[in-house]
Amino acid sequence: MQANKFFPEIQGNLGFGCSCLPVKNGQVDLKQYRHLADIFLEAGFNYFDTAHDVLDGGAETAFRECVAKRFPRERYVIADKLKESCFMKQPDIRPLFEKQLSNCGVDCFDFYLLDEQNQMNYQIFREQGAYETVRELKEEGRIRHIGIVFHDSPELLDIILTQHPEIEAVQIRFNYADWAEPPIESRRIYDVCAKHGKAVLATEPVKGGKLADLPEEAERTLEILGGGSCVSYAIRFAASYPAMALVIPGTQDPAHMEENCGTMKDFHPLSDEEKYYVHDVS
Repeated sequence: MQANKFFPEIQGNLGFGCSCLPVKNGQVDLKQYRHLADIFLEAGFNYFDTAHDVLDGGAETAFRECVAKRFPRERYVIADKLKESCFMKQPDIRPLFEKQLSNCGVDCFDFYLLDEQNQMNYQIFREQGAYETVRELKEEGRIRHIGIVFHDSPELLDIILTQHPEIEAVQIRFNYADWAEPPIESRRIYDVCAKHGKAVLATEPVKGGKLADLPEEAERTLEILGGGSCVSYAIRFAASYPAMALVIPGTQDPAHMEENCGTMKDFHPLSDEEKYYVHDVS
């Protein structure tokens, strides 16, 4: 398996996302989650992504029950997020943080990301001292790495990374369909991260499943190349860029998890020919 060149505690460059967890009767299906987590860990990967607002804390407690209670701490890396809608003022942040730790069943987060940084939320986070509080938590050893989830213009990202050099990772939407398409413009956002030397965490590499079901002609083009399924091409596209630390697809299906793990366990970057045709089918 390819070593993670940015963060040695992360095994490989595939993450387990929380955006598409298996749900049953409005709650996380713990049996299915355990099965997915076991496939992921047994393949050698260990980065789990969660968020407090997903199922009202249910994603966090599901992680606790299915991973934290079943495996020693050194077997997994856990990332959580600080979301604007979950706090009103700076004194709210620490109690929220403690609740998140408790929900996840850990005493520190490997990664803690300031969520949904856009023009409006960035100003709120600055006014409420969120960046300062998160820096303090890292200094206290409660957080190992600070990151952001970014959804806005390259110009704003450049400002944020200039003003906050403590940021180590930037989570962005990244796929070949949005490579040059506004408002996402994956390429320009990625280029700003690379300019500042920041590790990139890619979500939505399959664009919510849209790149798994391509038009017949496009699918035939990728089949002729012989490099795998439409999904594997989408994931390999995202992982092929030098500043990419992790690709974090969401899946509820064990077969899809096995395919994702297989693609990244024996990862091969896209060739120039493959990149050409991937851009062509988009």
